[in-house]
Amino acid sequence: MISPPVSPLLTPAGRIFLAVLAIIMIAVPALNLLVPESSPFYVPNYLVTLLGKYLCYALLALAVDLVWGFAGILSLGHGAFFALGGYAMGMYLMRQIGDRGVYGNPDLPDFMVFLNWQELPWYWYGFAHFPFAVLMVILAPGILAFVFGWFAFRARVTGVYLSIITQAMTFALLLAFFRNDMGFGGNNGLTDFKDILGYPVSATETRAALFALSALALGVCFILARIIVASKLGRVLIGIRDAESRTRFLGYRVEHYKLFVFTVSAIMAGIAGALYVPQVGIINPSEFSPENSIETVIWTAFGGRGTLWGAALGAVVVNAAKSWFTGVLPDAWLFLLGGLFIFVTLFMPKGLAGVFAGWSRLKKETPAIPEPEAAE
Repeated sequence: MISPPVSPLLTPAGRIFLAVLAIIMIAVPALNLLVPESSPFYVPNYLVTLLGKYLCYALLALAVDLVWGFAGILSLGHGAFFALGGYAMGMYLMRQIGDRGVYGNPDLPDFMVFLNWQELPWYWYGFAHFPFAVLMVILAPGILAFVFGWFAFRARVTGVYLSIITQAMTFALLLAFFRNDMGFGGNNGLTDFKDILGYPVSATETRAALFALSALALGVCFILARIIVASKLGRVLIGIRDAESRTRFLGYRVEHYKLFVFTVSAIMAGIAGALYVPQVGIINPSEFSPENSIETVIWTAFGGRGTLWGAALGAVVVNAAKSWFTGVLPDAWLFLLGGLFIFVTLFMPKGLAGVFAGWSRLKKETPAIPEPEAAE
């Protein structure tokens, strides 16, 4: 029996996405650092930070699309993985403040001094070192996703029930991190960061470097996701998405495939959160809010579920619109977001990626109009 061909690693749309991302990764820092402020081509610092935040959101949407678009796992809890990665990076940044904090205590973050903590909790010890923090950015969301998925997938929880319990997990973490005795800053979270790897967080060069790292992380994770979905593993995931019972009947250990892709996706979300925190300058329990996870699903649906690049594009477009509308019509944004989701569900089921694909297909199928013959 001849096996069907495996999908190409990069589709034409994927190549265009990576090419545009590479151009942005180089052009934005260059226009920020090398172009004088009087030039019309100058990219101001606030815009570099804003675009970097959009790239982190794009990576989060890509992570959601990997599990939802290809394995049929509608997770409403990826905001928890994003926030855990952010807290891991925030804890490292808090340890770099030293005696420059409000209370001048090099051993304890300011919020612990304010709350009369006498010593640093044991789970803060390694965060004075960047390699340890990076390891926790990967392990914290990865272990949570693995443990959660181990029980959920072995119990064959699927569909809306799985979505509900992922949302419940996120809400439980939200309530836990709001408590002051958890040692994560309570309602205020972690903020007032000073340095990262010895460089001032607020410096122009640091902002540009963080933007470039966000673009690089998005590109690397996109390629990794494409390696997964373009392989035989990806074909099994699609089989699980379309007919899970039949795939299990054929002898595949469905829960193992779902657990693997769910864990990888959670790690991607954690990396997005870690890059997000030094650029926005704060991480607090609101990042665990279930609304954030639901909004990520809307980005993914708007961009195009099951395309990866479309999900990333949807995150950028929707958040750019959010930045504009919340400044012009702040009270109308949530209504517009809800209306957008309804519109996409009814009239654009394949999202922006489907619209672009339709235009491309129409252009190829439209016959060329022959030139009129010259009169004799």
